[in-house]
Amino acid sequence: MSKISGAKAFVKCLQEEGVDTIFGFPGGVIIDLYDELANSSIKNLLVRHEQGAVHAADGYARASGKTGVALLTSGPGATNGVTGIATAYMDSIPVVVFTGQVPRALIGNDAFQEVDIVGITRPCTKHNYLVSNPEDLIPTIREAFYLASSGRPGPVLVDLPKDIISSLVDFPEREEIRMRTYQPHVEPHPGQIAKACQAIVEAKRPVLYVGGGVILSDSSEELTELAEKTQIPVTMTLMGLGAFPGSNPLSMGMLGMHGSYAANMMVAKSDLLIAVGARFDDRITGRLDKFAPDAKVIHIDIDPTSISKNVVVDIPIVADCKHALTAINAWFSSRKEFDTSSFAEKYRPWRNQVNEWNKKHPLAYIDEGDIIKPQYVIETIDRLTGGDAIISTEVGQNQMWTAQFYKFNKPRHLLSSGGLGTMGFGLPAAIGAKMAFPDATVIDIAGDGSIQMNIQELATAKQYNTPVKVAILNNNYLGMVRQWQELFYDKRYAGTVMEVTPDFVALAKAYGAAGLRAKTKSEVEPVIKEALAINDRVVIMDFAIKREECVFPMVPAGGATTEMLLV
Repeated sequence: MSKISGAKAFVKCLQEEGVDTIFGFPGGVIIDLYDELANSSIKNLLVRHEQGAVHAADGYARASGKTGVALLTSGPGATNGVTGIATAYMDSIPVVVFTGQVPRALIGNDAFQEVDIVGITRPCTKHNYLVSNPEDLIPTIREAFYLASSGRPGPVLVDLPKDIISSLVDFPEREEIRMRTYQPHVEPHPGQIAKACQAIVEAKRPVLYVGGGVILSDSSEELTELAEKTQIPVTMTLMGLGAFPGSNPLSMGMLGMHGSYAANMMVAKSDLLIAVGARFDDRITGRLDKFAPDAKVIHIDIDPTSISKNVVVDIPIVADCKHALTAINAWFSSRKEFDTSSFAEKYRPWRNQVNEWNKKHPLAYIDEGDIIKPQYVIETIDRLTGGDAIISTEVGQNQMWTAQFYKFNKPRHLLSSGGLGTMGFGLPAAIGAKMAFPDATVIDIAGDGSIQMNIQELATAKQYNTPVKVAILNNNYLGMVRQWQELFYDKRYAGTVMEVTPDFVALAKAYGAAGLRAKTKSEVEPVIKEALAINDRVVIMDFAIKREECVFPMVPAGGATTEMLLV
């Protein structure tokens, strides 16, 4: 077998993994890689900032279920990508990030654009590598893709010294990857499945609490089957929205700090909490000693370290969500006495109570005539797209209003930074999603503060003909922090007033995009309709919303989830 350059081997490995698109920014130490990519069939998107590259790879992965790929140069190129890597890590998104490194002989000598990116990213990657021998290059790349997408997914970083890239290497045949120290437990224990099913049968007030793990494991169909078979009400985390149809009568939407009244109340009053692919983070639980105090807890998760980390679990099931839900459904299907009608009757009083809470305090807002309310904008986008759009968000009030008022009926249709809460995520993530699904309607719902974090990626969208749409909820504030200042700091708006904001319509035109603006409620629907009709370029919609509108319900920090501030 003749030897090939490390750069050629790199491209062959990507093709072997089925990679069709990567996002990156070149630099001196990775010129050879870019030169080889230019001769390949892989689409290589030049972003305008390395953070945008990783977010775009992340959005591509969230929307498609495939592993996203980013390529960054050494030094500041690598460090600029760290926020994107941490974002993917917190939300368990499969991304492989390749970074250039100075030649091996210069490592440790403070060479130009040298940085210990392996050390920097160790806390925020599933695993990372510095390739120190040419013969390790191909096995390391193959292992990186395997690690990123298996078990609990996550970002993996591979640091490539310049001389490794230019070395000559053999290209060995692909073999099954086996790692003695990494063996994800996929199949559930039959005994634990039986215990969980028996607990469901015995419960009077059960709740399905669904997280992003259901989407990552492609088990929405199995979850929906279980919910409809048992007639158990469902609530989802931000990352779990779309795992169960939001318009289904059993859905009570999101729970937690900005969750619905019904969702928070039913969790608090439940006697059985069935957590599937969720991790009981602080935004969900609020005050831990008041969280579902009377509930027995079933927790299904592929990551054993997540079980009983925050909330003590009674019935742990360490397994892939899809396999576990399939086993639970099979258990009930094999017992004719547990059919849908029997469950419907058994839990009728409980569902009636949940529906009563929902009717008492539905997600709502006060209509103020022709003033644009952000909730109305989201509702109108939902209605006019038929709920079929892929929606990315920035972070802040825009994110929470989207979670509350857009009915996500399908998985992988909400792309949002949950764990890290990264402003600037939405636009590059939307570009990544549009690359994965060119014919889909992709909309980034943003705030006027967060959109400016990575607004330069409008040039990327223009260059590569990815006509995403951006809906800016413009209140001239950093809205979520301002809301806290209004409620808890006597309206001392320190550092949250956006005194200088771009003319987003004019800015859109500067980037070759269409710019539209709505200043009154009556203009909202025509603007959205016009935006949806434009498919040959990026569209920016600037909505002048009520400046001091707040997101409700809201659980104050440190409070119990039943202590909600309502509209």
